[in-house]
Amino acid sequence: MTVPVLRIGSCLIATLPSAVTDDDLLTLQDELSQRVGELGARGVVLDVSVVDVIDSFGTRTLRSIAQTLRLRGAEAVIVGIRPDVAFSMVRLGLTLHDVATALDLEEALASLGSLTITGSGHGR
Repeated sequence: MTVPVLRIGSCLIATLPSAVTDDDLLTLQDELSQRVGELGARGVVLDVSVVDVIDSFGTRTLRSIAQTLRLRGAEAVIVGIRPDVAFSMVRLGLTLHDVATALDLEEALASLGSLTITGSGHGR
């Protein structure tokens, strides 16, 4: 299964499917690395809001994707980790270390400087 990747301004948004496989994650890492260079993207949002389980391989690969993108000149933000997935990750001792996370797409784009949150009187 191919992970869809959309472009909004200088950001790419990759929405992972609920049943993402290890191969999907590895393919995504290669694709995002290439597309960041081709498109000059400065930020990448990895939307995991429908992912049912993030296991140790998934956690390591998401970290690896973020580190690879940082070396390519783009920052990554993982968005939408569900509460039950977060609890499971904590129980298993899985961490994303220095990878940025956000609750939703708006917050992720704001943290990447692509969107100003309205109504707060100030940007992030």
